[in-house]
Amino acid sequence: MAAPCFQTIMPPIWIDENDQFVAKIMGQFADDGVARRMVAAVKERIHSGAYRPGDRLPSTRAFAAEWGASRTTVTAAYGQLISEGYLVTRQGARATVAEGLLAPPTRGDPKRDHPRTLSAFGRRLLELPPPAPTLDHPVADFRYGDLAASDFPVLAWQRAMKAAVLRREPRLRYADPLGSTALRTALRGYLWRARGIACTPDDIIVVNGSQQGLDLCARLLLDPGDPFVMENPGYILARHAFLAAGGTAIPAVVDTEGVTTDGLPPARLAYVTPSHQYPLGSVLSASRRRALVSWAERVGAVIIEDDYDGEYRHDVAPIPPLQTLEPDLVIYVGTVSKTLSPTLRLGYLVVPPALRVAFAEAKRLTDRHTPLLEQEALAAFLEDGTYERHVRAVRRKNAERRGALLAALSAAFGPVVRVEGAETGLHLVAWFDGMPAGEEPALAAAARKAGVGLHPVGPLYDPTRIRPASAGFVMGYAGLGTDAVARGVSALVKVIGRGGSGHFRP
Repeated sequence: MAAPCFQTIMPPIWIDENDQFVAKIMGQFADDGVARRMVAAVKERIHSGAYRPGDRLPSTRAFAAEWGASRTTVTAAYGQLISEGYLVTRQGARATVAEGLLAPPTRGDPKRDHPRTLSAFGRRLLELPPPAPTLDHPVADFRYGDLAASDFPVLAWQRAMKAAVLRREPRLRYADPLGSTALRTALRGYLWRARGIACTPDDIIVVNGSQQGLDLCARLLLDPGDPFVMENPGYILARHAFLAAGGTAIPAVVDTEGVTTDGLPPARLAYVTPSHQYPLGSVLSASRRRALVSWAERVGAVIIEDDYDGEYRHDVAPIPPLQTLEPDLVIYVGTVSKTLSPTLRLGYLVVPPALRVAFAEAKRLTDRHTPLLEQEALAAFLEDGTYERHVRAVRRKNAERRGALLAALSAAFGPVVRVEGAETGLHLVAWFDGMPAGEEPALAAAARKAGVGLHPVGPLYDPTRIRPASAGFVMGYAGLGTDAVARGVSALVKVIGRGGSGHFRP
């Protein structure tokens, strides 16, 4: 007996906005790719103004003929547009464009579009200069803050992270905004051993890199219009954090003894890098340290001490932090971005007890807490001595890189280049005496074309103050091998010209 033959007869389908079932069933048999393109095309016509609210769309038969597709596919596309609110329909009538759909505004300058939608904080952010571009495949990039990937202790970190993952807690939950108890306890011991800081774990707040610590300081210590003292030149992202909070900068001159303290006016806070001034490299003298603390006590200011690369000392003995002089007036900022990796985003603050609760609540509102697995891994590094062994190893490697850069600059440029701030840290400033400061941007652009990242010192000076007349460049070396240092300086010779002329030739 022959099998029965069934013929499916599909009656005309009216798309009902209250019942999409039929359209969905039909869409299963439609050409999904063509239907998606139809949906996109209709949306584009609506957004461009070709279809206006209330306009009727072509019938499914006409649209199918236009596209060379089946009516089933058109019905599925129309059904999707109805479900998204682009079209409306009623039985027996063609679909129409929904009311309220207008063409989006033309995009222009993002700094000028919709200024009323941004807070004062947001508008201040738009006024800040953009970051310097990065090189994708450089001959050598002397950007400060980069570390050599080969220096990272991959296997040891992998073991520490694996151990942290395997220590499974019975519940996955949000943790203390101050940070892991194990890490804060380990940091307390490390800070005492390495920097002479006496604190309790409760005084320590773990943050996502020192930059988050500076942002918290700005938000909690400054109201719009409040003055803050800033080293000039100084760390630009610290200045930006305080300006974004609405603060008013009071530039303080830096010389060979660090930031000057004579005649400082009252302010809410002072940001300093006393162990290795950024970028000039001077160490704050003992007399100025005491003068700065006395000023803060007199005017009621808080000192933010950024010890960003205190682990690296080449030709000088360790300098005690300001925090050891007056813990109740100083917020100490530390980071592992210069020892392990900037990609980990692990830093910490040591805050006076009176500020602890406010900082903990601000951290909770910002991101609840810093990622816990990385905190537990760093705690293990600190507890078993791995971290300090690693610091000693990379200190030796960076001393070699520093020596290679000093030798290459001397050989290439001789007396034309004057080096400043090479005694500690992971960078130096190369001043090209006889080359006007105004040529820094052109020289950096020419170096970039040659594959060399060269970073002017000019943006680190307060724009309202006079800066040195010579061109200068901050040159970091921790991300480069000694061979890359040599190649980079050799390429700079072709851009700048050999020592003796000291004149920029683009």
